[in-house]
Amino acid sequence: MMFQAHSQLLFTCSPFRNSYASIPDRSLAFFFDRNAQFFKTLAHSVMRINVISIRKQLIPKHFLQIRYSSVISPKKAPQNDPEQSIGPPIHQDIFKSGQKFGSFRVGDSTFYTLIENFAKAGDLSSLENVFIQMKHERRVFIEGNFILAFKAYNKANQAEKALDLFHKMWVEYRCTPTVRSFNSVINVVIQQGLYVKALDFYSCVIVQEKRVSPNVLTYNLIVKVLCKLGWVDRAIETFREMPFKKCVPDMFTYCTLMDGLCKEDRIDEAVCLLDEMHVEGCLPTAATFNVLINGLCKKGDLARAAKVVENMFLKGCVPNEVTYNTLIHGLCLKGKLDKAVSLLDRMVSNKCIPNDVTYSTLVNGLVKQGRAVDGVSLLISMEKRGHKINEYVYSTLINGFFKERKPELALKIWKDMINKGLKPNIVLYGTLVDGLCREKKPDKAKDIITEMEKMGCKPNAFVYSSLMKGYFFTGNTDKALDVWKEVERNDYVRNEVCYSVVIDGLCSNGRLKEAIAVWENMLSKGHKPDVIAYSSMTHGLCNNGFVEEGLKLFNQMLCEGSGSKPDVVTYNIILNSLCNNGSVSRAIDILNRMLDHGCDPDLVTCNVFLKTLKEQGQDGSEFLDELVIRLHKQKRVVGACNIIEVMLQRYLVPKESTWEIVVQQVCKPKKIRVAIDRCWNNLYVQ
Repeated sequence: MMFQAHSQLLFTCSPFRNSYASIPDRSLAFFFDRNAQFFKTLAHSVMRINVISIRKQLIPKHFLQIRYSSVISPKKAPQNDPEQSIGPPIHQDIFKSGQKFGSFRVGDSTFYTLIENFAKAGDLSSLENVFIQMKHERRVFIEGNFILAFKAYNKANQAEKALDLFHKMWVEYRCTPTVRSFNSVINVVIQQGLYVKALDFYSCVIVQEKRVSPNVLTYNLIVKVLCKLGWVDRAIETFREMPFKKCVPDMFTYCTLMDGLCKEDRIDEAVCLLDEMHVEGCLPTAATFNVLINGLCKKGDLARAAKVVENMFLKGCVPNEVTYNTLIHGLCLKGKLDKAVSLLDRMVSNKCIPNDVTYSTLVNGLVKQGRAVDGVSLLISMEKRGHKINEYVYSTLINGFFKERKPELALKIWKDMINKGLKPNIVLYGTLVDGLCREKKPDKAKDIITEMEKMGCKPNAFVYSSLMKGYFFTGNTDKALDVWKEVERNDYVRNEVCYSVVIDGLCSNGRLKEAIAVWENMLSKGHKPDVIAYSSMTHGLCNNGFVEEGLKLFNQMLCEGSGSKPDVVTYNIILNSLCNNGSVSRAIDILNRMLDHGCDPDLVTCNVFLKTLKEQGQDGSEFLDELVIRLHKQKRVVGACNIIEVMLQRYLVPKESTWEIVVQQVCKPKKIRVAIDRCWNNLYVQ
């Protein structure tokens, strides 16, 4: 039919009209059949010319707010074509001129192309205008139009609009959504982290109204959401109802649920789920085993993780890079660095190529154990294997050498890195500046920042905070304040960390008035003080004799959110100030509040009270005994054991009843079982 229309248009508008006017209809039909491809091409060209001429005539009239350039490209029309560079909008009469074939009309495909282009370009305003125009003209919507729109809303982080459009599909757009649309929308909501809203949407559409029949992907998404929320039992219930809905769980369903169980420390149930997976005929992959191995390694149960790897081989699954990286990370966490390095060799021998994660994990593990030199040996091994070393590995090694008080080796690594042509990033510069400042070389760190700026790398708050901390640490308060002013002058961002460093430095160097000025400036700028800023300011006030003001600030801190919750350092500052002023009873009240808020006393806390009690002629053993009992009643065994350790260090013998309480708590059957398992685990790994 379309070919006949093209043929008729060509015959009536072209030079062929007069030449073939006398030819019979049958001969014309034969002629067109023999030259079909030629006439199709020619007809397309003639129609394009006619459309352009119609558009030129219709420019002054009312037209749609849709740019012609968007049909060609979602970004910009080509500039070399004068017709396209003008880019007049498409007039609605062009669409009305077409014929209608059933539910599909000529011009619908143009709208579909517009939707696709606007969705890919993220032009939501134009996309919504197309939907409005199509609804106004009563054009036919297909589900693919909406799925493209949902994807665009996902990129724009507009979950609410995706939900709204889904609910309008029935009534306003007369398009019945299937499970494809539902999955697209709920995925948008999940990607935005709106897990509860995703469950509400599922409950409304699937459970209550039953407008859509869920498939395996639907259940996978719901199980994922429930596991993200920590509602693993509900996830298991959803998993169990899948067969009743004629949905067979796939590998992704099992993996998601097993991962949720592992994160809730329910490893045994996850292992049972793996066995069930075999029974149900769903063959596990390396990814399935990796979930279990990761859970066991994080728990520290390397023996069972090794058994899972053995089982993996028995099931015909070959460990991949993720498997080896997970095991290496687990060994590093347990301090089994030699085993981790040997596993790396085994990984290479099994033709599994180590990646950045592998080497970064090993180097980080070696550095944490004070073996940065071994990390360099590993770095050399990486280079021999043709592996390019990234910035993270260099940053870890440089930081490790500074922590080991080997600045010369850190600087040597830095120079080697520069000579190899690796351009330092903000993390590397920050690590070097921080290390030099800890070595009391802030002037040299300042030179690094100057070089950093010349290389086009803009210092951030961490870099400037490290430099100011270095100057304060060496007693160069004025230089630190010069850096602080430079930060403001260059419009760099001053965050809570910067303010905390300045307040702490000024208070530590006895410049309380300036610290108060910075504190007030921080509040006026809308920054919320963190625990370091509060503790520093409280310490400065108390050291200068303003104990009551320090207590007011401390009480204000208690009223703030969790981000400013007092820690043991803050409590020790207040307790020490009150005891030095002879307000022991008030110090006891603060100690009780400290215990009620779940903060365990440490060695400094005990020494503060022992010093005060000694001045009053008491040895303090009875006080510490009562503290142990109080912690035991709150089931804070670690805190109670720490107090016992302090007593033994000070040659204060605990009462028999105190000993009995602690020993019974520490030696409970379950804890003994855990200790024995840990011993066997260490023996097995070794």
